[in-house]
Amino acid sequence: MSEVKLTAAVRTEFGKGAARKIRRAAAVPAVLYGHGTDPVHLTLPAHDTAMALRTPNVLLSLDIEGKGSELAIPKAAQRDPLKGNLEHVDLLLVKRGEKVTVEIVVETEGDLAPGAFLVENVLNTLAVEAEATHIPESVTVSIEGLSAGDSIHAKDVALPKGTTLVTDPEAVVIQILAAQAEEPAAESAEGDEAAEA
Repeated sequence: MSEVKLTAAVRTEFGKGAARKIRRAAAVPAVLYGHGTDPVHLTLPAHDTAMALRTPNVLLSLDIEGKGSELAIPKAAQRDPLKGNLEHVDLLLVKRGEKVTVEIVVETEGDLAPGAFLVENVLNTLAVEAEATHIPESVTVSIEGLSAGDSIHAKDVALPKGTTLVTDPEAVVIQILAAQAEEPAAESAEGDEAAEA
């Protein structure tokens, strides 16, 4: 997992007006919290932050003016519902060597057994505990040769070294279903009556 360096400025103005002003200046308001410290209100470069957040559980190295460098992971990002622009980011302060609990994406690979089967992703993510500087982006699960009735539980998913499962081990992650054949649509009695009228 790579670190993304961002330059951050400490925010002193708050409220909707101040947030709009920050966004007009191609920046995004953020809050850094954790380790029992008081929250630090920051301003981050909007484009660089948006690019960094494309990587799940990205590790951010924040160069905060006057405060030095801090490591953080994103906990929440609010986006404009229409434009998709970042409006606010919550960051969790982390230390090297520290274990953190995060959600990682479950991806599938391989082909099902021949036949009409469907893959149902019951869980799209798994909660895992990993060292803050070695958080996996995703895990890949093989569905090769599976057929209807087969399922993969959280305990069956191979996790990268140093990562432990937090999700219930018995939770179903993926299950394989038989495809349902569509029945021909029967005309309703109302439709018949309308045709006669």
